[in-house]
Amino acid sequence: MGTTFTVEKGCVIMATPPKKKSIRYDWPYHFVALPLLLVTFVLTVIYWVEAIRYDEHVLLSWLLLILMVCLFFAIPRIRVYATKTQDRIVRIEEQFRYFRLTGKELDPRLSKAQIIALRYASDAEFPALSERAANENLSSSDIENAITNWRADHMRI
Repeated sequence: MGTTFTVEKGCVIMATPPKKKSIRYDWPYHFVALPLLLVTFVLTVIYWVEAIRYDEHVLLSWLLLILMVCLFFAIPRIRVYATKTQDRIVRIEEQFRYFRLTGKELDPRLSKAQIIALRYASDAEFPALSERAANENLSSSDIENAITNWRADHMRI
């Protein structure tokens, strides 16, 4: 007994929901870039301390330290900006999908997290689940647990 899949308007639909969280990791970012950034930051601090201690290459050590502090804050922010952009796109896609299915606008009471969770619902259950989520103020995990026919989202990073 396994999961059955169907295709609905170009989307893969799973009859049973996945049992694990839908968290995705971007392998080069999470497991290469961030660890290298952390190691480089630590080595730069060590270099800065040694430069001050021995009074050699002090200006260079300060410049490297300032650059690494900037990178230490900038690189994670780049990921946040990309995720926020994806959230906005998902919200617009789901608003359009609801309008396409019902001819009405999506309930403004739905939060961003609720709309993002609703993206997994198949077209058949999306309108009713959207209304239920708005009326009962369901959490995103409650929405995901209520979905019976899952629509896969392979584009999210």
